[in-house]
This record gives sequence, C-alpha cells and structure tokens, in this order.
Amino acid sequence: MRQPLVAGNWKMNGSRKSVETLLNGIKSGMGEVRVAEVAVAAPFVYIPQAQSLLDGSAVSWGGQDLSTEAAGAFTGEISPGMLKAAGCTYALVGHSERRQYFGESDDGVNRKTRAALESVIIPVVCIGETESEREAGETFSVLDKQIRLGLEGVSLRGPQDLVVAYEPVWAIGTGKTATRDQAQEAHAFIREQLAKALGSDLAAGIRILYGGSVKPDNVKELMAMPDIDGALVGGASLKPEIFAEIIHFGA
Repeated sequence: MRQPLVAGNWKMNGSRKSVETLLNGIKSGMGEVRVAEVAVAAPFVYIPQAQSLLDGSAVSWGGQDLSTEAAGAFTGEISPGMLKAAGCTYALVGHSERRQYFGESDDGVNRKTRAALESVIIPVVCIGETESEREAGETFSVLDKQIRLGLEGVSLRGPQDLVVAYEPVWAIGTGKTATRDQAQEAHAFIREQLAKALGSDLAAGIRILYGGSVKPDNVKELMAMPDIDGALVGGASLKPEIFAEIIHFGA
C-alpha cells in the first residue's frame, strides 16, 4: 500500500510571523490524521524556523529546490547537504515555475534528482504539460520525455526514495483542475513510464501526487483514483484551516 502524501508548496511567500502562525495552525489541524503523510516545502530562509517548530511533530519539511553541487563557488545555491543538516526530508525538483522562469531543463532535473538521492533527500520530481501542449495532443509525449530524461540512470534503494508530482501547468494557480478521469489517465501513464525507467516493482510503490488547484471540494474525488497517491498543494497550503481540510480528505 502506498501511503498518501499531502505536501504544501509555499512558493515565495511568508514572513517569520506568518510562518509561525501557519505552522502552529497546521500542527493543531493535524488532529488524529493517519491516512496521509504531511509535509511542507518552505523558502530556504524559513527552513530553520520550520525545523524548530515542527521537530518532533508528524509534519515533515523540505526545500523548494536544491543545487546539483555539494559545495564550492556557487553563489546563491543551497546544497543537498545543507538541506539534510536542516532536517529536510524532501526537496522539490523541476517545478514548472523553475522550468518556465529559470530555464531548468530535463538534464538539470536529472542532476538535481541524483544529488538529492546521494544526500538521502527524497526528490519530489515535478512534471506536467502546458495548456498548448495538451491542446496539441502532446500530453503523453511531454510526460514521457520528462520522465525518461529526468530519471535517466537514477538508482533507487526502494520506492520510498522518490516521489513524482504530476502538475498540469495549465491548472497551477489558475483555478482550473483536471477532472479526476484526466488526472487518473495521466497518473496511470506516468506509472507505466516509471516501470520502463525503473522497473515494475519500484514503479508500483512510488507515490505519484497530483498538483493543480487542489482544494477541499475536489481532493476527495481525486484521491479516490487508483494511481493518485496524494497532492502537492500550492496557495491553499498557506491557509491552515483549508490545508487541514485537504489533509483530512479520508475522514
């Protein structure tokens, strides 16, 4: 059985005060949740605060990106080892905003994924098609390329070492959401490609999250799909009461 993972991506938002309020709200909103694992991806400067407030709780934390390099003259970069030292379990890799605004390539995703794994950080590898690619009927070819190149040569100890997040770019922050059938179709295809890249046994256990305007009123039907193993939540993760509703989707 794959335990669902609900991860909040705060993007470039927050202040020390708002982060304190948010994290305390998330902890208090956890209640007796047992269905889903819960994590947050904080801006780098707030990771120590997340570590301080979440240590010993049921909520994990991680980074929104990481460097391919372990150390050196790479001004502005944050190494996987630095994230590990700050208690991070996860790191987002290849988010569509990194691809769109910062020119991140599939090769870069591959190198960051390898770097994360070498430091025992679980990479959450983000993939997804744009609206124009979907309208052109290129969804599967885009996902195939992103998986094939992004995971080329990657070796896992077990399925727990990797998370994949399917985020159709046209649904991120737009209010649009893939229907449960559209999402399931994409997730099933992704699992097939993971089997080709990593083997069927690993692919069967790797968690594939859905991201793209996930809200309390659509999360339950999405999570009911056989190949959807959780959610990568954007704006709604900044509101603890709404995030709590999402993480309790099985209640």
